[in-house]
Amino acid sequence: MMCNLLRNSLSLLLLLFVVAGCEKKEFKEFYERPETLEEPVYQVLQAKGNFKSFLACVDKAGYKDVLSKAGYWTIFAPNDEAFQLYFQDAGIAGVEAMDAATAEKIVKYAMVYNAFKTDRLADYQSGLGWKSNQAYKRRTAYYEGVQRENINGAENLVVASNRNNRSGSDYYNVNDNNNKYIPYFLNKYFNARGLTAYDYNYFYPNTPFTGFNVGGAKIVTWDIIAENGVVHELDKVITPLPNLDKYLASQNRYSKFRSIFEKYMVSYLVNAPATEKYNLINGGSNNVYVKVYDAGLMYSPNNENYLKFEDNDGQQEGYTLFAPTNEALDAYLKNVLLEHYPTLDDVPKQIIYDFLNAHMWNMTVWPSKFQSTHNSFGQGALFNPETDVVDKKVLSNGMFYGTSKVQEANVFSSVFGKVYLDPKYSLMTRALTVALKPILINTSIKFTVFLASDEVVKAAGFDYNLDANRWEYTPPGGGAKLTGTSAWDKLNRIINAHVALGDFTNVTTGNGVIETYNGEYIRFSQNSVFSAGNLEKDMAPGASNQKVTSNGTVYYVDQLFLDPQQAMGLHLKKLAEQPDSPYKKFYDYLSNAAIYTPATGALLGVADGSFYTLLAPDNAAIDAAVAEGYLPAATNPSENEDKEKVANFIRYHIISKAAVAADGKKEGGYLTILDKENGEATMVAVTNTPGSMTVRDMKGGTARVITASSNNVSNRAVIHLLDDFLRFDTK
Repeated sequence: MMCNLLRNSLSLLLLLFVVAGCEKKEFKEFYERPETLEEPVYQVLQAKGNFKSFLACVDKAGYKDVLSKAGYWTIFAPNDEAFQLYFQDAGIAGVEAMDAATAEKIVKYAMVYNAFKTDRLADYQSGLGWKSNQAYKRRTAYYEGVQRENINGAENLVVASNRNNRSGSDYYNVNDNNNKYIPYFLNKYFNARGLTAYDYNYFYPNTPFTGFNVGGAKIVTWDIIAENGVVHELDKVITPLPNLDKYLASQNRYSKFRSIFEKYMVSYLVNAPATEKYNLINGGSNNVYVKVYDAGLMYSPNNENYLKFEDNDGQQEGYTLFAPTNEALDAYLKNVLLEHYPTLDDVPKQIIYDFLNAHMWNMTVWPSKFQSTHNSFGQGALFNPETDVVDKKVLSNGMFYGTSKVQEANVFSSVFGKVYLDPKYSLMTRALTVALKPILINTSIKFTVFLASDEVVKAAGFDYNLDANRWEYTPPGGGAKLTGTSAWDKLNRIINAHVALGDFTNVTTGNGVIETYNGEYIRFSQNSVFSAGNLEKDMAPGASNQKVTSNGTVYYVDQLFLDPQQAMGLHLKKLAEQPDSPYKKFYDYLSNAAIYTPATGALLGVADGSFYTLLAPDNAAIDAAVAEGYLPAATNPSENEDKEKVANFIRYHIISKAAVAADGKKEGGYLTILDKENGEATMVAVTNTPGSMTVRDMKGGTARVITASSNNVSNRAVIHLLDDFLRFDTK
C-alpha cells in the first residue's frame, strides 16, 4: 500500500509541474512584446540607418530614454543629408561640435505631442472632436521658459506671457510652459482654405511646395510607424522659430514700431507662482518677471498659445503682425498721428491702441488673402504683397510682414479721423464715438461732417462731466440744467445734424440743402451753414477749412447746428412775414384754421418727432384755389363748411412721415395728412431731379416747386413754395 501511495503522489506532483509549466508559457506569451509590434522611435530610426546625426542630437540632448520607451509622439526627423546642409550653413563639423542646448532645441522642436499620421495632421482637435482640414500647426515639446533680459539697464529673469490678458489679469498660467508650435503645409488644408502654392512659396521661395511641407523643408518619407509614435522624414533641419515678439526685437529696421509697444504697451510684473517655481528648480531667491502686453491690444505678441478658448486652438489659427519700417513710420507719425500733438507722449492712449491694433490681426493673414481677411476695424490688409512687403516670415505664433508703408487705418484716414486726432475737438470725438464712429470709419461710404471745437460745444451749453461720467447741458440764456440721458438726447440730435451721407464739396462756395444722418435738413449758402434751430436764433454758423479724407469732406464750423424748438407753423410764419412774401396768403388761411394753434405753431395731425414736407402754394396759386372753390374767399370763415375746406386744403398740402427736399434725391408716392370721409388716405406723387421738383395731385394736376424760394428747413420738416395748388376730393 505504501508503494501505491508513493507512486500516486509522484504522479500527482509530475502533473502539477506539467500544468504549471503550461500556465507559465501561456502567461509569458500573453504579456510579452508581440512580434508584429514596431520598435520605439529611437530604435526605428536607428534601424533606418540615415538618421545618425538626429539620433546623436537625441543622445546629446538626453532624450534617448524618452524616445526608446512608451509614449505618443509625432517626430519631424531630419535625415543625415539634412544635417550635412545644416552643419555646412552653421560652419560646424558635426553634432560633436554642437552644444547640448542647441541639440536639445532641435530635438524638442521636432517632437510634437501625440502621434499624427498624415491623414490627421490637417485636422483640428477641437473640444467637440475632429474638425477636418482646419489645422496647419502642432504644439511641440520645446519652450523657452525663463530668460535673462535687460530691463531699464538691469538684468532680470523674465518669462513671456502665455495668455492674451483679455481680462486684464489672467496674463500668465504657471502650469503652462508656452510651448512653441511648428507649422506645416498640407494640400488638404490649402484646398479647404482656397490657398495655393503661392501662399507657401511667398515665404519659402527656394523650396517647392509638395503638398506636405514642414517649415521650409520637404517631407521625404511620411508615416513611419513606431511603437511610441509616428515619424515623418525631413530634408532640412528645422530649428525653433521665434515668436512675433522676439522677431520684432531682432530686426532693427522696425525698431521705432517696436518702441511704441515697449514704451506704452508693455509691463514687467513680478509673478509669485513663476518666482516660486523657478527658485524651487534652480535654487536662489530671484524674482521672476512676466512680460505682459496691455489688454487693449488684440493679442500679446509673446503668447504662443493663441486665444486658449480651447486647449488646442493654436493648431488652427495664429496671429498676424504688419510692421512698418522706421522710415514709413516716421512719415506717418509726422503727417497723421502727430499733426496736432508734439510727441506720442501727448497722444491719448486710445489712439495708440487703434494705431497698433490696425496692424494686428488675431487670425492668420495668408498672402493671397490680404484684402479679404479683416482686422478689428473691418479692413483688409491695405498692402500690395508684391511691392509693399519687404520682409515676410512664418513664425511660431503667427505670420510677420515687414512693410514699406503704414496700414492706413480707417479710424484715422476717414472723416472721423479729423476730429479724433485733434485734441481741440475732444467733446465732439466723444459724442461721435458713442453715436456714429462705426459708421463714419466705413471708407466704402461717403460722408460730409461739420466739426465743432470744444470751445464751440461749450458755448452752446454742453460739456462732459468726467467725475460724474455724464453729459450736461446748461442753457446759455438761462433755464433748467439737463444732465445724463436728457442732456445726451438733446446733444445726440445736434451731433447727428453735423453728419450727412454723401460728399458735399461745394458748401463754402455754393447754395443748397443737405439731408443729415438723422433725416433732418440743414441749409448752406456760401460760407454759412445752418439748421432750423439756428434760424430761430438768427444765427448763421460759418464753415471753413475744407479737408478731404478717404471717405468724404470735413468742414469746421464756428457754431453748433442747434436743434429747433419751434413747430413747423412758426417757421412758416417767419417766412410769411418777410416783405412781399409769396407765402403770405397761404399762412393767412393757416393762421385762422381751426386745426392750427398760432401761439405754438402746432398743427392737428402733425406729430412731434415725425417728418413732414409742407407744400405751400404761392399767392397767385391761392387766388386760383379760391376761384375754383377749393378755398373760401375769407381767410377766417365763419361757416363750418368753409372752415373744413380750409382744413382739408392745408392737410392735402402736407406730406406725412417724410421730409422731401428739392435736391434730386427722393421721389415717388407719398401720403398726406388728409384722409377722405371713408378714412382712406390721400396721396401725392413727387418727381425729383437735380434742379427740378414737381408734385402731381390725385386729379392729375402738377405743381412745380419754386426752388429759389423752397428748401426752407424746419423742425424735422422742409417747407416748399408751389407755383400751383394741389387739387383733391374727399369723397
